[in-house]
Parts: sequence; C-alpha cells; structure tokens
Amino acid sequence: MKNSQNPGTVGTTSTTNENCVFCKIVRGEIPAHKIYEDENYLAFLDINPRSPGHAQIIPKTHYRYVWDVPNAGEYFEVAQKIAKAQQKTSGTDAIWSRIMGDEVPHAHIWVFPNPDLALGDKKDFAVNAEKIKSALCRTP
Repeated sequence: MKNSQNPGTVGTTSTTNENCVFCKIVRGEIPAHKIYEDENYLAFLDINPRSPGHAQIIPKTHYRYVWDVPNAGEYFEVAQKIAKAQQKTSGTDAIWSRIMGDEVPHAHIWVFPNPDLALGDKKDFAVNAEKIKSALCRTP
C-alpha cells in the first residue's frame, strides 16, 4: 500500500488525511449540513448542489476511491437509504447517482434528485437537510 496523500496511488487508505476536506468534515473542522451518520459513513449536502438535497456519501475512514472501501455492500446500503429519503422529499422517484473521485481525493458517492424534476430550492440547505433527516427516520 502506498502513501494515501498521493491521490494517484492505488489501494490507498488511512484513518484520516490531514489535508483532505472530507476528512476535515468528518473531524468537525469544517461545517456541513449532515443528513446521516453512523460508525462508518457520513452523508452531507453538497455545497454546490445540482438539485435540492444533493448529497455526498463518504466513508469516515480515508479511502482514495470507492473501490478501496472494504465493505462496498454496506456503503451502497447507506446510499440506498439516502436515495429513498430523497424520493420522499424531492417530488420525484428519479434519483441520480455518480461515483466520484476527481474533485476531492476521498471516496464519495453523489446521490441527487433529477434536477429537472426535483421540487424546492437547491440552496436552502437547512430545509433540505431537515426534510431528508425526517424522511430517514421514516425509512426502514
């Protein structure tokens, strides 16, 4: 395994990366509109949303790519929970997802309602976060 601070290396992992913006969110050093958190994963609203409720889902441990996360099934179950909550709050069943890794060198999954169909103001972070958190409480 190579140095996790080099974004080009393969199979990189560390508990945290001092300079990673997502690790800073996990540590509470940067504020975020958190919508879901458990022992291993964190979901929060994207600061440049494509649609209302656009969320980033990340492992709390620093992994460079989604493919490096040891329990991918568990990770995608969290993404599914968020997507189901977004369906309840956005006015559409059309929830899109993207597996990203280019902008922030930390594994992350985008989950967001279809921008052409979603209801609400994408920049109203507090309202969107509260709607999703409330829907998560009602989602099995």
